[in-house]
Amino acid sequence: MINNPNRWEKLGRLISPREDVSWMSTWTGPASALRIDGSDHYLVYMAGRDGKNRSQIGTFRIDLDDLTKVHELGDQPVLSFSEPGAFDENGVSYPWAVRNRGKTFLYYNGWMPTVITPFQIQLGLAIQTGEKSFDRVSRAPILERNDFDYLSIGSAGVMLDGDIWRMWYTAFLRWGHAEGDHKHYYLIKYAESDDGIHWRRDNVKCIDFSNPDEFSICRPSVVKIDGVYHMWFSCRGEHYRIGYAYSDDGIHWSRKDDVVGIDVSPAGWDSQSICYSYVFRHDDHLFMLYCGNDYGKEGLGIARLKLP
Repeated sequence: MINNPNRWEKLGRLISPREDVSWMSTWTGPASALRIDGSDHYLVYMAGRDGKNRSQIGTFRIDLDDLTKVHELGDQPVLSFSEPGAFDENGVSYPWAVRNRGKTFLYYNGWMPTVITPFQIQLGLAIQTGEKSFDRVSRAPILERNDFDYLSIGSAGVMLDGDIWRMWYTAFLRWGHAEGDHKHYYLIKYAESDDGIHWRRDNVKCIDFSNPDEFSICRPSVVKIDGVYHMWFSCRGEHYRIGYAYSDDGIHWSRKDDVVGIDVSPAGWDSQSICYSYVFRHDDHLFMLYCGNDYGKEGLGIARLKLP
């Protein structure tokens, strides 16, 4: 457990929707980041929404020494929605980037509208083929449906841990049954892989609900420090907050939301909710990218925590 008396220091909002950039004209959503050549600069992969509410993934660069502006904001997405009928026909979001042997593996969620429930969401993977181009490894999701994961599969966090790829993913359990009630219940489970493409999973639940009012647990972000795994995740009753858990093996977790050290602000763009965190280590600090009110409609921000 990170037993640090200091709270996360919020460093401000990095970016908000821009009408002149079509792929993020109405929303700036969840993001992940990769360090550039050992520098203080990071390439950020972020999901945005266009004027038709369709999610796409684009990039920009940040300098941790000067977070007053973003650099090299792409005017075109690096990954867009797919052909009609595909699992990602209506949008791609929740990017998670992992660098492996000179290539970037970009895990993402694909969206498609449905009839009885509002949507279906599944997990895909695209691999870098050029400086700003990605090819899907499959036109189908990389986690197939089975008896225990038979509904949607949401946001995932992936780590190459030695020779083993580890994944913590969001598994939908059920939808609300009352007329007009589309509340979706989901929590975080675990999977492993030898190559980052083909995955083994045994219905292992990592983070479960903590009280009767909680119904959504998602967007796991795991950092390994001195042999201990630390997870930040989004959890929701009325509004999203960020939770925290730790583990000795990455599979069995102790949840300690009381020491997470970050909450909504008294006013402004992140005063109602904070969610979809992505945590990464840079030297002796942890940095957190996170979304503010209305799932990121009001922007993406960054916070910093000094390690003990």
